[in-house]
Amino acid sequence: MNSAVKPVKTRDIRGKLILLGTGTSVGVPAIGCGCPVCTSSDPHNKRMRCAAIWGLPEGNLLIDTPPDLRSQLLREDIGIVHAVAYTHEHADHLYGLDDLRLFQFYLGHSVPLYCEANVERRIRTTYDYAFSSAPATHIGAAPALELRPIGLDPFTTLGVQVTPIRLKHGPRFKVLGFRIGNIAYCTDTNEIPEESYARLEGLDVLILDSLRYDPHPTHYSLDEAVAVAERIGARQTYFTHISCRMDHQEANAKLPGNMQLAYDRQEIPLS
Repeated sequence: MNSAVKPVKTRDIRGKLILLGTGTSVGVPAIGCGCPVCTSSDPHNKRMRCAAIWGLPEGNLLIDTPPDLRSQLLREDIGIVHAVAYTHEHADHLYGLDDLRLFQFYLGHSVPLYCEANVERRIRTTYDYAFSSAPATHIGAAPALELRPIGLDPFTTLGVQVTPIRLKHGPRFKVLGFRIGNIAYCTDTNEIPEESYARLEGLDVLILDSLRYDPHPTHYSLDEAVAVAERIGARQTYFTHISCRMDHQEANAKLPGNMQLAYDRQEIPLS
């Protein structure tokens, strides 16, 4: 396509980081669960699958495409995504990718996807129809995607430098966090390699994984996340990828003053 169609409805989110979802892989409330958090009336305890979007000088950078993506973007009146960066290839962070189909019309070109090689392989396998050599029945039948490989070197997109941060997600998976300016987003981890701490110095805001109170093989517990946050020393830390085992108000009452559970729709000003 050579020309774009302006979206009729979209909110200008420049200067903000919006947490679209802060929940674990099954979301909160979880299907079939009748626990106090899943049945809570507190909107802070309603958690869609994890994603965030940065309103940058030249457009909106989405972090991950969870299965809830359509609902999240509609809820926030965000009518366009200019690029996507992926933390890793797990289903709760990837399987809303088909919801990017409309953006080829608004952009006038394919949506850039920044990802590591393992994520690219999963995308090409799961969404093989987006890369088929067979003629499409019509434009828009599949998402138009431009895969842009990344590693640990900083890259530039939408007018800013993005710094990837190596994280470990249990014994088998390596994932990426991302830093833009003095804000870092680090979901789905239970270990930050020693060499990654240098990329987390001098933060104003840290968004960090914390699944529940008790230990987990691939996610930080709340106590573990607090210890990591204290070492990093950001001015403010928000914990994300939260299960239904932590009530928002109850957990926050136990945390240091500069640490809180994140919540869906939370807006963080960009420094």
